[in-house]
Formats: sequence, C-alpha cells, structure tokens
Amino acid sequence: MKARTLRRRPARDNVGETTASETGTTATETTATETTTEAGTTRAANSAARIVSTAARWIYEGRRVDMQGLADELGVSRVTLFRRVGSREELISQALWRLTERMLEIAVERWEAERPEGELHTPGTIRHINAMVAGSTGLRRLLDDEPALTMRVLTDPRGKVQSGIVAFNEVLLRQDMEEFGLVTIIEPSALAYALVRLGESFLYADVIAARKPDVETANRLQQAIIEGILP
Repeated sequence: MKARTLRRRPARDNVGETTASETGTTATETTATETTTEAGTTRAANSAARIVSTAARWIYEGRRVDMQGLADELGVSRVTLFRRVGSREELISQALWRLTERMLEIAVERWEAERPEGELHTPGTIRHINAMVAGSTGLRRLLDDEPALTMRVLTDPRGKVQSGIVAFNEVLLRQDMEEFGLVTIIEPSALAYALVRLGESFLYADVIAARKPDVETANRLQQAIIEGILP
C-alpha cells in the first residue's frame, strides 16, 4: 500500500495575518468604507456647526433658544438636534462662544484702528469688549429670561466662554509685555483671569448682586491693575 504524501501549506510572512480572500474584503472595499465614514463625520460636523450658527443668530436677535423651533427651522428632528449638539445648555454655551469669538475679533479691530502710538493693546481692547457686552440686547434678553443658566454658561471656568476670554486676555498681555515692556503685578495667566472676573462682577452686577451694571468702573479698575507697574 502506497503511503500518502502530505503537502505543506506555504508559510505566511506574518503569523496571524489574514488575507483579503479569507475575510472577503478587498482593499477597494476597505477604502470605500473609510471614505463613507469620513463623509458621514464631515456631514455631522457641518450639521452641528449649522445648528450652533442658527442658535447664535437667535440669541443675537433676542429670541429664546427653543429646541423644537430650531429643529423646525433647520428641517431636522429633535432627536437629530440633541444628537448633534447635546443638551440645550451645551448648545447655548457653544452659541455664546461663537458670538464671543466674533466680539473679540471686532474689539481688536476697533481698538487697533484708533490706538494712539505707544498705547498698550490690552486696556483699549477690553474697553471695547465691555462696551459690546453692555450693549448687547440679545445677551441682556437671555440674562433677563434665564439668569441662572446664562450666568452658569458665561462664568463656568470649564466652559468655552470664560476660558476663551481668559486665554485671549493673556495673549494681549504678553503682547504688551513683549512690545512695550509691560511688567504685570502677577503672572499674565492669573492677571488675565482676574480681569475677566472683575469685568463679570461689574457687567453682570444686576444678576450677581442686585446692583446696576457699571461699565466705566470696570474700565478704570481693569486699566489700573494692567498698568500697575510700567517701566
């Protein structure tokens, strides 16, 4: 009886490597799947940005951010709305930061257009910020209608708005230190935070302490602590 000869299977270069034929997936199919996933992620991001932009416009116009109303205007379901941007409070936070970013840009543009030669960048820019905050009818409407929620969003150190303004102020302070030799009374990061908290206490005084908002006092105090030590 003739012995049966066993044939060895060819060895693979990499142990444990699975071939495309074994999985039934080709490189083309894998690429197509990745492309589809990326496209879906991009659509979701664009959808979220559109929702935030619409909510920001509503706040600017003094309209209440109603989730059903937003869904109706955007032509999506409430489920989609919440899935894209989270809770209503998170949406308001993102919308207020969108408005704040534009406000900071405008403040810089306005002060730099009128800044006398040799004047610091920080105090004048902050004065413009204070003026725009105080004059925002949309923000005032939000504060009047929902003071607790609005102050929570505006002053949360972990949120977008306060942390964003603090970072912005620190950049301005460091610019003045480098360009004009400004010597700050404390570390720039700590001073940037103090400037924001000081502004909040006077700009939102009616909500925080039942006092009238006082922009002029905020301006004077902020400038005083910025220019506490000049060369």
